[in-house]
Amino acid sequence: MNTSKIIAAAVFTLFAAAGAQAETYNGVHALTHEANRTQVQAQAVVAAHSVNPYAEGADSGVLTIASSTDRSVVRAQAVAAAHSPNPYADGFGQGVLSLTGSTLDRATVRAQARATARDTNSASL
Repeated sequence: MNTSKIIAAAVFTLFAAAGAQAETYNGVHALTHEANRTQVQAQAVVAAHSVNPYAEGADSGVLTIASSTDRSVVRAQAVAAAHSPNPYADGFGQGVLSLTGSTLDRATVRAQARATARDTNSASL
């Protein structure tokens, strides 16, 4: 039993050794220019002091828009828009509830409300 384990380990080792083959390393890429150390260092200094091209919004710059509209006109439009109702508000465009269809007298409704409020038989909140 012990011999069979040794033979199995030897066979496994042979298979592992046959599967592992070393590759030669040729580097990341071949040298494509003949710049000396001083030239590369000068290029590095320029790159370090320039704008980072990989930063967020690096090439966005400042957006300038040429407009023929007068500044006071734009300001007046902005003020008018700020004082107008919010079109995104809940219930926008619903209008004001009109109570013109009521046939009851205001004094009658008030008396009924007081009587209901003073009624001791009604359930309390």
